[in-house]
Amino acid sequence: MTVTPVNFNDGAGYEQMMGRWSRLAGEAFLDWLEPAPGLRWLDVGCGNGAFTELVVDRCAPAAVEGIDPSEGQLAFARTRPAARLAQFREGGAESLPYEDGAFDIAVMALAINQIPDPAKAVAEMARVVRPGSWVASYMWDLMGGGFTMEPIRRALGELGVPTPIYGAEVTQLERMRGLWEGAGLREIAVRRIDIELSFVDFDEFWDANTRTPNSVSNAIGTLSSTEIVRLKAKLQALLPIDPTGRITHGAHANAVKGRVG
Repeated sequence: MTVTPVNFNDGAGYEQMMGRWSRLAGEAFLDWLEPAPGLRWLDVGCGNGAFTELVVDRCAPAAVEGIDPSEGQLAFARTRPAARLAQFREGGAESLPYEDGAFDIAVMALAINQIPDPAKAVAEMARVVRPGSWVASYMWDLMGGGFTMEPIRRALGELGVPTPIYGAEVTQLERMRGLWEGAGLREIAVRRIDIELSFVDFDEFWDANTRTPNSVSNAIGTLSSTEIVRLKAKLQALLPIDPTGRITHGAHANAVKGRVG
């Protein structure tokens, strides 16, 4: 089966689907990085600016640049309060339009699997930060069951509907470490980030995960109405639903960081 990347062009829709997850994972990631204040940040694959906003709010940056290939996502990012400081521009991770050593830190949040040549992207991130600076990333562990939509993927699998995700292999912890080693980075460290999120009921969980086009909702779109009823029944059996109907389930991401020599 040929697997292609999902193009996320609806910033508001992506926020509904991934916003709360992004914030929780991003906060844990920043706690791990422990960045000093006053740095010049580059957010590669910034999407709708969710992680950029965390950097502005939590890290007292001197300057922040966000870059992403989707103008639709960037349009949403420019409406965020973070835009008072952050600058957003269209561009790709494999050919960053910045001079060598232009930044003090480069990060990539929830995007590394979407890049056709992630090794080139990591090398570019290392190029545009000054010596001694961090290059870091985190992404849902797609091969290890850490994706936020894993319960739906499992239910679809029980119906014989595959949901392959582009670039899933690169989200493995050792594969990410290998990318950082290949870019010549030093003091490399990796970790797993575990988070939990609650939904008031099944309908909120379903809407949050299926309203915006993604690998899972695209698979659901191939089902008949009868098959969707079966899918929902299987999913409800898999989810941890408490007596009030609330659903709380976890996801985990893999993170890596390394310094430019």
